[in-house]
Amino acid sequence: MADRQTDEDSLARRIAAARAAESGAKDGAKRQENTGWQLASEFIGAMLAGGFIGWFIDRQLGSGPWGLIIMLMLGFVTGLYQSLRRQKAMDADERNGD
Repeated sequence: MADRQTDEDSLARRIAAARAAESGAKDGAKRQENTGWQLASEFIGAMLAGGFIGWFIDRQLGSGPWGLIIMLMLGFVTGLYQSLRRQKAMDADERNGD
């Protein structure tokens, strides 16, 4: 009878440990997913902001598509720079955490 109680306690401890480990893994994966979405939205937002500003410049000055093209390219470069900078910081944090 005592062996059965010990086995049940051992099983309960192992189940609790497995659930805690699974919860930690899910939290890490969710954090990475959120960071990925944040990077993507910042990149797209920079491009859209550049495109809108370029469109507005073209509309005000009547300069054809050149303002839009230049500002869209500038938005792309800005979004890429911000994404790479954030990724570099995340990599440094990950290395420091290990």
